[in-house]
Amino acid sequence: MPQKRKSLDEGALEFFISKAPQSVNLLTKADNSVPLESIRLPKQQPRRYFDLQKMQQLITSVKEHGILEPLLVRPISEGQYELVAGERRYRAAQEIKLANVPVVVRSLSDEEALQLALIENLQREDLNPVEETEGILQLLAIKLEQPVEKVISHLYRMYNEAKGNINTSNPNVRVNAEKEDLVVSNPNVRVSAESQAVQAVFDSLALMAWESFVKNRLPLLNLPDEILETLRRGEIAYTKATLIARIKNEVERQSLLQDTIKENLSLTQIKERINKLKESEAKTQSIQEAPLKNRIDKAYQVIKKTKTWDDPKKQKRLEKLITAIEALINESN
Repeated sequence: MPQKRKSLDEGALEFFISKAPQSVNLLTKADNSVPLESIRLPKQQPRRYFDLQKMQQLITSVKEHGILEPLLVRPISEGQYELVAGERRYRAAQEIKLANVPVVVRSLSDEEALQLALIENLQREDLNPVEETEGILQLLAIKLEQPVEKVISHLYRMYNEAKGNINTSNPNVRVNAEKEDLVVSNPNVRVSAESQAVQAVFDSLALMAWESFVKNRLPLLNLPDEILETLRRGEIAYTKATLIARIKNEVERQSLLQDTIKENLSLTQIKERINKLKESEAKTQSIQEAPLKNRIDKAYQVIKKTKTWDDPKKQKRLEKLITAIEALINESN
């Protein structure tokens, strides 16, 4: 059973949202109820997939007890609202056709609303590693005011700098040996300020260290698309996903992925199947290489017995061929 994640306190939320204290104090108390049809979903949704079994459990609970925790919404026009947090409760209410739902109404900017939605999503008990990684990157992108791609580049730069792989040829950046920190001599270079902002985000979320995020989470985004989507849907553990991703053949990889989902294969079973695939590939390669090796052996035996060596012109051609073969061997070594 997954551990319940620690909720962010007011100080941590205030780091992300300037209105956090007021919002936090009233999140457990509904301002009023509004018609369900007056609430619309936002364009940017942090959550993409919902576990059907857990949704059904929530629907049953709402039928019996109603919505115990109000939805957080923001006004978008007279009598119309946009959902900020509580999408599962919203969908459950839709399913059982509730007319009205309890809400907390807060005036939030687009940026503040997105940050609150991301933070709520990151505190889910069933959050998978891909969703968590993408959510943290979105929060960092908002805080640093940069596209996600640049945030990723900056994180890798920070990681290399922390490991000592600093580009000392850059005249704008030098290392302070006493403080073990970066000193930026050019005000246009914002490496230090950005790094501090990154550290502050991870400190506030208290989910993991940024170094661990770079080392263990960012590589997940390089997984094949079909494996990423399977992870997002929560259909497979990420330890199994990273193992299956090592298979280079797309057809074999997708086949093993589907078998893992259908048969709930263990890590040991996946490793066994991968080993069998490797053995099969090795045999196929050996069979393909055998005819060529046989031709080389046969040609060598024939050349030794013929009078090719007595012909100066043929000797030169042979020398060129042997030189080319030797060069090929050296390349492979």
